[in-house]
Amino acid sequence: MGMNLILWRHADAEDGIPDEHRRLTAKGQKQAKKMATWLEAHLPAGWRVMVSPATRTCETAGALTADFVIDSALSTSATPQGLLKAAGWPDGRGTVVVVGHQPTLGAAAGLALTGVIQPWNVKKGSIWWLSRDDEGGMTVRAVLAPGIL
Repeated sequence: MGMNLILWRHADAEDGIPDEHRRLTAKGQKQAKKMATWLEAHLPAGWRVMVSPATRTCETAGALTADFVIDSALSTSATPQGLLKAAGWPDGRGTVVVVGHQPTLGAAAGLALTGVIQPWNVKKGSIWWLSRDDEGGMTVRAVLAPGIL
């Protein structure tokens, strides 16, 4: 069975303070819906969603489901190690969609795939889908931006 980890960066958001309360723009709402539609068609049964407490991540996840868990380990001050631990990577089971922030998501993707934090960029509204099988083999299943969907 293994584990699927989908790292989803929040879609385009308004500028402003406080940072935690920034909402999605109209563009961001469209980005989130496009990606949610793609995910709905491709996610295996039994998936779950975890989000940062920030408004923009909750709104992004809300395009996919209202049934998500808010976890402070995914906040704007999250570490890549803390994010992966909260998601259960690499030894968890099933499919977890993590909606969070850059640069933590890119760094977490690098850490998950190479064992070293990398300065990789996850664009707004984009996903990185990583899989680990029961033997420890890893696969990058998809890297998608809403602009190509």
